[in-house]
Amino acid sequence: MKPQYNRILLKVSGEALLGDKEFGIDAEVLKFIAQEIKEVSNLGVEIGIVIGGGNIFRGLSAAAQGIERVMADQMGMLATVINALALQSILEKMGITTRVQSAIQIAALAEPFIRRRAIRHLEKGRIVIFAAGTGSPYFTTDTAAALRAIEIEAKAIFKGTKVNGVYDADPQRVKNATKFDTITYLDVVQRRLKVMDSTAVTLCMENNLPIVVFNLTKRGNFKKVILGENVGTKVIGGDHEK
Repeated sequence: MKPQYNRILLKVSGEALLGDKEFGIDAEVLKFIAQEIKEVSNLGVEIGIVIGGGNIFRGLSAAAQGIERVMADQMGMLATVINALALQSILEKMGITTRVQSAIQIAALAEPFIRRRAIRHLEKGRIVIFAAGTGSPYFTTDTAAALRAIEIEAKAIFKGTKVNGVYDADPQRVKNATKFDTITYLDVVQRRLKVMDSTAVTLCMENNLPIVVFNLTKRGNFKKVILGENVGTKVIGGDHEK
């Protein structure tokens, strides 16, 4: 089987790195995710990654505790840089050449985000990890993922989660929740399903960029979904749904 996409953007939440911890990075979980990424990279797929920072710091939570919102969001951006550097380190130990590009200037640690340079890295087979969100407050890393995917001309966004796809209710709380194989962008927004935030989904809808939601914690799932197996849920336009 051949990969269904030659260039993709993988969105990984910071919380995915927690494992059983309450805070920080679980080294075994990080290695597991890196191995899953390596297997897809070995198929010849060009991979960009946006990683969140919620395992270290969440801007909204900090703002609720009294830290000024813009400052809180900037602190959250720095948390994503920490996660990006950690993932880069593990990937490079596995022999995968990786670059971190940051939306905020942090030259001693990462390249600045430059679209054409990022695309060139991808064309050379390097994995590019996009850190610091969009570089602006009030935007989530979901929105950053949609934006970067569009900028690098990715064929789809793959959102790695802890569940098997998109359901009509929280499957961890509702026993009979129904999983969707495909669903439209508009349905996601109107039903307020927790796929990505509405700004990110709207960006994807306007640019006809599919979102594939799948369980990243199950070994081999990332490779399966890239190869076109019926894993997860695909969010697409209404005219392509059937």
